[in-house]
Amino acid sequence: MPTIPHADLEYLLCCPSCRSSLDKRPDGYCCSVCKKEFPLVRGLARFVEPGNYAGSFGYQWKEFSTTQLQPSASEWDFRNKTGLLEEDLRGKLVLDVGCGMGRFAEVATRWGARVIGIDLSTAAEVAADNLADRAFLALQADVFALPFAPGSFDCIYSIGVLHHTPDCEKAFKSLPQYLKPGGTIAVWLYSGYNKWYRFSDQYRKITRHLSAKKLHAFFRVAVPFLYWLDRGLRAIPLVGRVLAGFVNHIFPVNLSEDSELRVLDTLDWYSPLYQSKHTYEEVFRWFEACGLEQLTVGNISIGVKGRKPANIPKQVGKDSTWERPHEIASRTPVTPPKAVPTLSLP
Repeated sequence: MPTIPHADLEYLLCCPSCRSSLDKRPDGYCCSVCKKEFPLVRGLARFVEPGNYAGSFGYQWKEFSTTQLQPSASEWDFRNKTGLLEEDLRGKLVLDVGCGMGRFAEVATRWGARVIGIDLSTAAEVAADNLADRAFLALQADVFALPFAPGSFDCIYSIGVLHHTPDCEKAFKSLPQYLKPGGTIAVWLYSGYNKWYRFSDQYRKITRHLSAKKLHAFFRVAVPFLYWLDRGLRAIPLVGRVLAGFVNHIFPVNLSEDSELRVLDTLDWYSPLYQSKHTYEEVFRWFEACGLEQLTVGNISIGVKGRKPANIPKQVGKDSTWERPHEIASRTPVTPPKAVPTLSLP
């Protein structure tokens, strides 16, 4: 698949500060009215200043640039967290909000979508490299001030990102304006129902102020130790599982079989400056407040998908349909299959 050249997308771009049109220059873009400049650096347009609260993600995804490029696992996550299917994205122009190293953009482009990925951090550079042969364009931009004209996209998704902003609700409510009439938006956020993270929240009061590099060095030692301690405890007859569960409750880390994924996910949990958790009740209210309809939920909490009305906006919430929050909260978690076949474009 060919990449998306900047020239093909210039009609979508506008100044994130004053919303005026941008003039293309050899070294980037310049606002036609306020004259603010947005440089091209290493081939990527930069609509944010260097250095921001997402710096840990830039470090993280450069260190683990391909760890999560696992098509079957990513596709399973994508479907179950957003409810989006291949037919929803094929041939569509899609915005990936918080693309990271390109894990989910890989799925969307493989399904036939043209994808623009934005990330506040320099992880956008990693995504551009990982998907250099796809219909994909990465930009470094801020969700609170995106450089796009209203009504630009057929679909917008954000998976595991908005809860890492200073104001998750405000971040979400900034997105529907960029949807075309009839367009779809899907988000997945950390769940506030299960309180297993209580101890990690206490540790995060310290860890979120440390550099990602220092945390990475610490977890390179701590996570393998806790993994093998867990394995050893579980081998003890009768009380082993209880002891292992208690240790993991007090010291929550990823205990998957993949050694790199264990460290990556643990670093991803403890290093971000911001990390909020949410319920279906509040996320439904956000969707309703934006006039979105046909609300559905994913199979993994907290995933919600909605549609922008195709014509005149209807009364907010009138035709919205979803499972009741108390029914969703009590749902048994979905267990991923051992092997998920990779879908290929026709």
